[in-house]
Amino acid sequence: MTAPLTEVPATLAGDFPSASLPDWRRLIDKALNGGDFDHRLVARTADGLRIEPLFSQRPAGSVALPTLSRHQGLAWDIRQVQAETDPAAVNAAILEDLTGGATSVLLQIAAPGLSGVPGGRADLARALDGVLLDVCPVALKAGAGAVEAAASLIQIWDQQGLAGAQRRGAFNYDPLGTLAETGGLPISLPQALAQTAELVRQALPWPHVTVLRADGHVWHAAGASEAQELAGVLAVVVAYLRAVEVAGITPAQVLPKIAINLAVDADQIMGLAKFRAIRRLVTKICEACGAPGAVKVTVTAETARAMMTKRDPWVNMLRTTMAAATAAMGGADCITVLPFTWALGQPDAFARRMARNTSIVLMEESGLARVLDPAGGSFAIETLTADLEQAAWKLFQEIEAAGGLAAMLSTGAWQNRIAHTATAKRQAIATGKIQLTGTTAFPRLGDDGITVTPWPEQPTLGTDLDGARVLPLVPFRASEPFELLRARADKYAVRHGEQPRVFLACLGPLASHATRATWTANFLAAGGIAVVQSEPLLQSADAGQAFADSGASVACICGSDESYGELGDAIASLLRTAGATEVYLAGRPKRLEAALQQAGVSGFIFAGSDMIETLGLLQAAVGVDA
Repeated sequence: MTAPLTEVPATLAGDFPSASLPDWRRLIDKALNGGDFDHRLVARTADGLRIEPLFSQRPAGSVALPTLSRHQGLAWDIRQVQAETDPAAVNAAILEDLTGGATSVLLQIAAPGLSGVPGGRADLARALDGVLLDVCPVALKAGAGAVEAAASLIQIWDQQGLAGAQRRGAFNYDPLGTLAETGGLPISLPQALAQTAELVRQALPWPHVTVLRADGHVWHAAGASEAQELAGVLAVVVAYLRAVEVAGITPAQVLPKIAINLAVDADQIMGLAKFRAIRRLVTKICEACGAPGAVKVTVTAETARAMMTKRDPWVNMLRTTMAAATAAMGGADCITVLPFTWALGQPDAFARRMARNTSIVLMEESGLARVLDPAGGSFAIETLTADLEQAAWKLFQEIEAAGGLAAMLSTGAWQNRIAHTATAKRQAIATGKIQLTGTTAFPRLGDDGITVTPWPEQPTLGTDLDGARVLPLVPFRASEPFELLRARADKYAVRHGEQPRVFLACLGPLASHATRATWTANFLAAGGIAVVQSEPLLQSADAGQAFADSGASVACICGSDESYGELGDAIASLLRTAGATEVYLAGRPKRLEAALQQAGVSGFIFAGSDMIETLGLLQAAVGVDA
């Protein structure tokens, strides 16, 4: 007879000896064989936070995820972005997406820095024709035009006779974020902050409508770190609390009217820590301003623009899937998945379908909505959450000590701080410390089969308006420098009927050069350069003829360091004699560099080099115009 469940031993590992952290460290040090533990195994985030290879205990003060608003593990809101400019086209896309499983709408409105549908009542009504507005929330992304677009949506609600409890949506008014992103507002910042109070007061009787947005995507899209994004969000929340409090509205009334939006990329570990940390940070804000800890603050997620690529955009589906899963496991109330062609132009029906299906599959097939805090109890995630919370709070306090976010934006100090982080990210990408699949790792040469309608020209902020002005944030998209290289290579291909090419002189048997040859071809493809690979060259005399037969003008020697010592200088000399205008070498055999350069080697292609600089030089060598 089967024993009752209560008789099952409580500790299944009880028969095994326990292992302490020092025990594990001794085993790790043995495996490293003298290698430095921190250098080899400890990663660091953009904020300098340590990601250890081993976590052995729950960090002090760690608690369950607070103030979750997705009660009882219910499904998140699948919010589909609509960026068409024609109201009729927007309407058709909305109805199609809602029928296909989307549960709310994010309408992009034409405004400075944004293309989209006009925000007037008639155009908005046409775009929303046939949408059940008492069921489907309508969120606005209108930048400087948010107040006018919100007024139009309110008029539509009024016209349909919707009571306060039937109105569902998000005005997403974020004057500080808009000011930083575009560099200006049509009115002064004090006037814009005063409008926040007017909108909040009007929407107080509407329980399902948020008015303001603290948008972390603004900072993330400029290259901010996780702590900078969270600190920026907190600073915006506090600025809006102060602006509305002047009008006599309490923090407890305002907080439910603020939606926090975070960008989520393919870094699952830091993404989980970020979403868990923001709720704990908001709880601190609630405590500091006297609002009850149970106040609901909506947290939404949008897959990051900064990670989207133009080349081989199919890979973007993998990125957005990981990002959406991260946001779901982090407890986001609402998730917007950008269509995979977003970096190229306006999404078509297929791209929109794949975006909404990402959430549907994660929700219905993977069951990610069934657990409130799946990362809770993970020592690694708990530790990173605590560390990130501490770093973001410290940075937020620095912003407050400097007079608040508006003051830092006016001097450019906050923009410069983010730009410094973005520069470090660009350098990490250029040197291969951060790999971009499909761009710097396994890039695909040739046509990827994607055609889109380009984005229309975006409206600009008039220079004659007497409004707020600051230094705008500089957009950051990780793959952009490599896409510029690829675009130049494409122009060359159109003129010459073929991709720019480099001859790869492979020394020795296949086993001795195959790995390095594959790596070098990958490196060159990141700049749109194809390789003509030789048969294994076992003697230097074969190199000159092989190069002549290739039709290339530039050569790269590829082999083992041992073969470079035996044949490298002779091969380089022969390639020069055969007409190679430049000769590169894959790898960096330091003890041989001087002799190889004397024999005709122009430069070295190696891991850790600046890919942008090296590929630019190679493009120039093969005749690609800058």
